[in-house]
Amino acid sequence: MDMQAIVDQVYSELTPRIGEGKVADYIPELAKVPPNQLGIAVATVSGELYVAGDAATPFSIQSISKVFMLTLALGKVGEGIWKRVGREPSGSAFNSIVQLEHESGIPRNPFINAGAIAVADVVLAGHQPKEAIGELLRFIRYVADDETISIDNTVAKSETATGYRNFALANFMRAFGNLDHPVEQVLGVYFHQCALSMTCQQLARAGLYLANRGVNPLTGHSVVSPKRARRINALMLTCGHYDGSGDFAYHVGLPGKSGVGGGIMAIAPGDAAIAVWSPGLNKVGNSALGSAALELIAQKTGWSVFGS
Repeated sequence: MDMQAIVDQVYSELTPRIGEGKVADYIPELAKVPPNQLGIAVATVSGELYVAGDAATPFSIQSISKVFMLTLALGKVGEGIWKRVGREPSGSAFNSIVQLEHESGIPRNPFINAGAIAVADVVLAGHQPKEAIGELLRFIRYVADDETISIDNTVAKSETATGYRNFALANFMRAFGNLDHPVEQVLGVYFHQCALSMTCQQLARAGLYLANRGVNPLTGHSVVSPKRARRINALMLTCGHYDGSGDFAYHVGLPGKSGVGGGIMAIAPGDAAIAVWSPGLNKVGNSALGSAALELIAQKTGWSVFGS
């Protein structure tokens, strides 16, 4: 299989559609991102990297960070985390308050906003917010094998200034006893994790441990157990695209996690980690062109957890 030819072909097929979708204008800094961009990177478990388009342009990974925070939280408290957050698809918007009230402050899964805020609370335990943010940054640099990855503090400030609904979700959970730390501290961690700035190349490499049974093939380091890698992938497949998760599984057939910055990280277990980015979002908050790119890649490679 000529992977570079496939990546180039996908980029070429989608070039006429670049600019589709609507950028996340409710976060002022994201509203400024030029929409006419598309990046694709495929990092294989054998160590190759194939790229096309704007794969070297940094972007705000937003909710894709929830995968890495969940990995950290599982490392801290193990299966105990599931007392704080569920494992079921939400079927509701990623920032739904109604569902949280109905379920007594226990978020449906770790990839909706409320669930990720609860996960940030777990990672914050025993730390000051700056220390917890530093722990995440070290972890991301470790799994991507790249010390240049950083947090965009301008984006973090923009989210802090406008994140009223996230403050509401956090206060709601605090009222139900499902946050241990002050809301401002937990959200300080949460807004900074969402403001991680990465390229498609870096993000694809960072996801390799989930494609390679928990081991980062770039370094040979074991990041998580094979069982934990499999379970994180399962959650990405069922919950990684908010209320578009079923549609993504139907069209792409791979575990994936999207972010409103326009990025998507997808995992082809045993083969590769894929990162795509195009800022324009579809109606459920996932990258319109990124989703199309992953569908084409899955078709052309035969990669799918449901069979080729």
